[in-house]
Amino acid sequence: METWIDFESVKRRVPITVALERYHIQGLKRSGKAHLRGRCPLHAGDGRETFHVDTAAHIFHCFSCGAGGSILDLVMAIEGCGLREAAERASAWRCQPTVYSEPWQPTGKITVTKKIEFIPRLGFRLRGVDCHHCYLQSRAIHETTAVEFGVGFYAGPGLMHRRLVIPIEDEAGQLVGYAGRALDGTEPRYKFPPKFPKSMLLFNLHRAVAAGRSAVIVVEGFFDCLKVHQAGFHSVVALMGSSLYEPQRQLLVRHFRHISLMLDGDLAGRRASSAIAPILTRDCSVDVIELPDGSQPDQMAEQSLHQIFKSRGGRTPIQ
Repeated sequence: METWIDFESVKRRVPITVALERYHIQGLKRSGKAHLRGRCPLHAGDGRETFHVDTAAHIFHCFSCGAGGSILDLVMAIEGCGLREAAERASAWRCQPTVYSEPWQPTGKITVTKKIEFIPRLGFRLRGVDCHHCYLQSRAIHETTAVEFGVGFYAGPGLMHRRLVIPIEDEAGQLVGYAGRALDGTEPRYKFPPKFPKSMLLFNLHRAVAAGRSAVIVVEGFFDCLKVHQAGFHSVVALMGSSLYEPQRQLLVRHFRHISLMLDGDLAGRRASSAIAPILTRDCSVDVIELPDGSQPDQMAEQSLHQIFKSRGGRTPIQ
């Protein structure tokens, strides 16, 4: 049985400057009493002053690629590892902060870091989206839910013409794209912008994080997520499919300590749960909610969803 790791304790005990020294992140210049600036080591170093480190608060942020967070976030980004492994590595380091001169030039071989793909934010929002469309009523989506998520029918020009559009936001709640569902049986049923990186995103993550829970429910699709959220379980995200990709795994273990997989009650959903659960258990606790054969969350009444979670002894996220 794996020992419990107090991630918050690791972040308090290990200064972020230790990671800077360990990874030989060079060329950082002092800016004020407790700040360092320089090239970002996470996206090939573009931009001379985009990478900022607050050595007092022990956090970093890149204004170019958007990466940021604690020492554990930095280790995960550089190593491409999970939260638990990052905490184990940081805990093993000597917790002695580095004293920087200007510019800071550590000795030793420079570590080549992994490049993190930047997801650009959308510079516009679709206008005239009808959040009262009858299709939403047929799927038992309340008007308040549709308005909150910005889901509705779009009759305007462009890629999403005459589709039900679903805004997709990133971890910070910034709009990065739309998914469009066909209502007339045309293919594809769901349309995304060309090369849209949905494997790097979790639908509704920013709302789930804002719910302030250490646990999260993971479902497959958009409407599964809408129905579970509508039932009052706000800590819920959707994979936008039945596969879990590495960037999605990192997002989950970064924000949550317990994950409840509630994928569809069909063969594909059960196989996906069996494959995903072992991957997540390396970094957090996981349980699998098996739905009745042939059922899926978006088809279930709110009372049924409440009964499922109530029967599990409150281990899953509640209102």
